[in-house]
Amino acid sequence: MQKEQVKTKSPLTRIGLTNNQLKLIAMIAMACDHVGKILLPEVIILQVIGRLSFPIFAYMIAEGCKYTKNRSKYLLQIALLGLLCQVVFYIAMQSLYQNIFITFTLSIMTIFAIDRFINKKNLLNFAIAILVVAVSFFFGYALYGIINFSDYYVDYGYLGVLFPIVIYFAPNKWLKLISGAIIMLIYGFCFDYLQFFMLLTIPLLLLYNGKRGKANLKYVFYFFYPLHLVIIYGVYVIQYLEYFLG
Repeated sequence: MQKEQVKTKSPLTRIGLTNNQLKLIAMIAMACDHVGKILLPEVIILQVIGRLSFPIFAYMIAEGCKYTKNRSKYLLQIALLGLLCQVVFYIAMQSLYQNIFITFTLSIMTIFAIDRFINKKNLLNFAIAILVVAVSFFFGYALYGIINFSDYYVDYGYLGVLFPIVIYFAPNKWLKLISGAIIMLIYGFCFDYLQFFMLLTIPLLLLYNGKRGKANLKYVFYFFYPLHLVIIYGVYVIQYLEYFLG
């Protein structure tokens, strides 16, 4: 009779960071980034801290795609939140800049379409996957070149759309981190030196233990993004009015 093998957890799994903890870190970093960009642009350290935000959220979007029990609901929630934020931003600032939830919507729909074809290989799913990839590329990259007279741009660009896709399809954690690091490096070379600080997320993601955490903070994460921007822009408007009215 063979002895039953006992699975032991690695030290990293036992002491690691949960999904919730990583998202809380990303939320704080995002708030620092936006305060730095909008209210205190001379305080560069705030934007350095802010570089931690996107890679963590992108990684967790890939995790959400992997573990969600209802793919349609997951995609719809992110898409509706993105559209709602976009309407508010356009009314407030007449800006066509696309918020991060639009970026992640393009990522999620691409992941689900490609994954469906991989699991159910047929001509229809292949056609759907090609169509979705084309739509994602059009809104994530091509449209920017077509209407470059406006401020249209998908937050973090098409590399931002690709990030969760690459993380999702990488077969193991090490390849996820390596491929993510490559995208971060490309982003740094394509834009500015501050983007290289995204690499500081690698040790944090290495500590990710694959657990969600005890509390269900999903909606906290969803609504923190628009609410903190409203507060920051509100402070900015008050400062501007005080200066203008003198």
